[in-house]
Amino acid sequence: MDPAVIFAVIGYRIPGFLELTLPLAFFLAILLTFGRLYVENEMSVLKACGISEGQLLGYTLIMGALLAVLVGWLSLYGSPAGAAKAETILKAQKEMTKELEKNNKSFVVFENNSQNSSIVAGGVYNPAILKRFTPVWEAANQLELALRFYAELESQFKKKYDFPVDIYRVFKSIEEQNNWFIACDNVLLSKYMIPKVVNEKHLGLTANFGYGKLVNTGRVDTKSLLEDYSKYLNDNKQLLNESFEYDKLDVIERKVTYKDIFASKIVFCEGFGLKKNPYFNYLPMQEAKGELLIIHAPNLKVDFLIKAAVFVLPLGNDYYKVGATFNWKDKTSLPTEEGKIELVEKLDSFISCPYKIVEQIAGIRPTVKDRRPLIGKHPKYSNLAILNGLGTRGVMIAPIAAKQLYRYLEEGEALNTEYSIDRFL
Repeated sequence: MDPAVIFAVIGYRIPGFLELTLPLAFFLAILLTFGRLYVENEMSVLKACGISEGQLLGYTLIMGALLAVLVGWLSLYGSPAGAAKAETILKAQKEMTKELEKNNKSFVVFENNSQNSSIVAGGVYNPAILKRFTPVWEAANQLELALRFYAELESQFKKKYDFPVDIYRVFKSIEEQNNWFIACDNVLLSKYMIPKVVNEKHLGLTANFGYGKLVNTGRVDTKSLLEDYSKYLNDNKQLLNESFEYDKLDVIERKVTYKDIFASKIVFCEGFGLKKNPYFNYLPMQEAKGELLIIHAPNLKVDFLIKAAVFVLPLGNDYYKVGATFNWKDKTSLPTEEGKIELVEKLDSFISCPYKIVEQIAGIRPTVKDRRPLIGKHPKYSNLAILNGLGTRGVMIAPIAAKQLYRYLEEGEALNTEYSIDRFL
């Protein structure tokens, strides 16, 4: 935002600030002044000169009355007018931003389908870390933008992607119940966590200590969304189904060239493929393999997500997605027998009804040690950028991360320092 605009907004907000601070400042001034007069025996001198305490009170009341008139004017006229003017300026800036966003930026997407973590992901959005009952970093901001983003895509493609679903966290002890109630008082979680123990009985579920219930949560059908968006890009000739060849990239001032493509910028969104990127492979990416099962359980009649040793996510028609494992050593995206055994053992610890494994899938999560995304420009080549490291909560983080990167690249807006790759320089 232009500095002149910022200072103008601050200036128009000053009446509102004065409305709050002037009475307090006057009160403190009276206390300090009269206190000093008494402590230093100046009141005795004034009395000796014929000035009584009543006269001093009268002078104070006159000043107080003048201040009351001023504050009244600020409250009724000055502050509302300033706020309205500031809002007008900010609205104009927002409209300008919208216009910039509406500009048709030409682009092409390279896709070789080597990264499938988004396709196989559960796609769950949840503002709470259910292991410790603590808030997810910046969850409120992430969810506000993400839900609006997915709603816009649903409108564009005339298809449902966002499926609200409650989450039932299985308690393992009385201590966990107590910790749940403590967490419910957290202002960041109070709109999601229900402050009671749910003791519902469900056929095929074992929950001796009941459940903790979360609302305003859900899942995004990432597979369908990516398929539909890929088709959209392909139909518009904006999708190239081929691997990117780094040695064919030529970076020059203010533009990049790749084969017969000329562009102002290139953004790498490669998941754990970052390790092969010669420009950004210095970043501390940690790959965490995750495996999931798709099961068919006709007797498990639940319409909510169960979180225990693993999560069980209803997909409809008695199908459920079960996951996920965390493997920091295996860098392949192929399902393993070890992963299957682990998931089955954990699932059987709280599911007692029969089920059939329909499918086993796997993907590599691109994570960062500090659990923050990787966004920014290359330290040497300013026209090379990156958006990566979304980890296990990509559904929540991706929209806000992409918006930050767009404004950073196209509008010169500063990045959130917790998102920026500059933290690793």
